[in-house]
Amino acid sequence: MKHIRHAARRALPLAVLLPAAALTAAGPSVASESGGAEPHEGAKPTVVLVHGAWADASGWSEVVRSLQAEGYPVIAPANPLRNLSDDSDYLAALLKTIKGPLVLVGHSYGGAVITNAAVGNPNVKSLVYIAGFAPDKGETALQLIAKHPGSHLTDDPMAPVPTALNAVPLGGGPSDVDLYIKPDKFRDVFLSNRLDAARANVLAASQRPANVATSYQPSKGAAWKTIPSWYLVTTDDRTIGTENLRFMAKRAGSTTVEVDAPHAVMETSPGDITDLVLKAAHGSHPRLARAGASPRLATTGASEQTAVLGGAAVLAVAGGTTLVVRSRRS
Repeated sequence: MKHIRHAARRALPLAVLLPAAALTAAGPSVASESGGAEPHEGAKPTVVLVHGAWADASGWSEVVRSLQAEGYPVIAPANPLRNLSDDSDYLAALLKTIKGPLVLVGHSYGGAVITNAAVGNPNVKSLVYIAGFAPDKGETALQLIAKHPGSHLTDDPMAPVPTALNAVPLGGGPSDVDLYIKPDKFRDVFLSNRLDAARANVLAASQRPANVATSYQPSKGAAWKTIPSWYLVTTDDRTIGTENLRFMAKRAGSTTVEVDAPHAVMETSPGDITDLVLKAAHGSHPRLARAGASPRLATTGASEQTAVLGGAAVLAVAGGTTLVVRSRRS
């Protein structure tokens, strides 16, 4: 595995989040701008940036700006954050509307979404994980977080809901619960105390919740087994845990970059993200070099990876449903 270390960079102010409907509608037209109705040979791929839990598409603003300056068509759609199956189907449907090659980039839970959405789509040439989940088939986010210590989502493994999270029942059933990071925990868990309190408070107030199903629903596929991947490991990750990121990057055979940054690396090191995405777009992957692939775009190829199942989950998020049921009975 190739490792490169970068120093963290300060983030520039974020742009306003574009409406999800406008982003989705822009898919086909944005993709076609670089190459017309039928992209010509050597046309740059469309980069699709998928955010994770407790964030939104505006977090990609600096990366979008930098990639567009390099001439790449970019889409940053809204991730529904409802459950892995539906969210992946949503993204897969969007990808089908885009002509030409694709580079998929997923942060955090967004990594699990691209891992599933890319399966069966021959236009997806590269996967880029930004401190993201890269599950194997049948694996859950909970299992991956539990593999190694490092996550600050809970300080009590027996708690029915991770102690850094607030559970909000939605009334659709005992498992229909949304999860938010508690405002007083957000700066530590998501940002590793790298940003000032004022900025952290803004991000905490505007976070998008993830439904509990995003944590315990198993992956239906593992696109990294057949599609070349790149991985940015954040070395001060207190959400998933740095060692868990390293495990997933190694298992996937990813070209790996390590950055001194928190889980929300878009806030501190957008330039490092852009650099890695550009490498993926140009196909500079050891597997491709061995196969004699074109340097312009990554091509799919077989991979001999060992599927390692996750251990017992210490973050019993699904157990939060018990808490909800009990509160209703009392």
